[in-house]
Amino acid sequence: MKNLITVSLVEDDRDICSSLAKLINNTNVFTCIHQYHDCQSGVEGIIKDPPNIVLMDIGLPDRSGIEGISEIRAKLPDLNIIVLTAHENDDYVFNALCAGASGYIIKEASTERILGAIQEVLNGGAPMSTQIARMVVKSFQRKNTTTLSPREMEVLNELCTGKSYKMIADVLFISEETVRRHLKSIYKKLHVSSKSEAVAKALKERLV
Repeated sequence: MKNLITVSLVEDDRDICSSLAKLINNTNVFTCIHQYHDCQSGVEGIIKDPPNIVLMDIGLPDRSGIEGISEIRAKLPDLNIIVLTAHENDDYVFNALCAGASGYIIKEASTERILGAIQEVLNGGAPMSTQIARMVVKSFQRKNTTTLSPREMEVLNELCTGKSYKMIADVLFISEETVRRHLKSIYKKLHVSSKSEAVAKALKERLV
């Protein structure tokens, strides 16, 4: 039997949490190992028994899930955390990405999109709901004050829409290795070291 990809949920609505767990467990790829219903228990439990992926709400009863993401990433910097929430305004997106979220999906997304987001993250992507991706790209005026090349800007734009490295490569007709080289150059020029930070800084400085 192959090893399943482990998922932990942090969601205060127990019905939603139970439905998500059932959705995940009905696949032959993922398994839900823990369900937490507030931020503090989620942070403590995830640090104690880390999964491969976390799906985390923002509006939790004790405090913001964004704070929880920061705490978890401080202890587990390589852990992938996908925000799954009803909130979809600029500040929530920006703050979640700054905190280290690997993706941002709204709860209205289809079950296929939610499961696809987990797989996207595992493949190196940064999934966002279509609504979020559209908002990210269209809400900010283009204001490129950095030394990014036109191709690097294209890669950054595709990254902000949640595409994986393979998807970016296919769209731009380049290899995945070339995508990685462009991203490495982008991180260096933006003075960041992670994909989430690159997206967050692009939002903050209105590069896209």
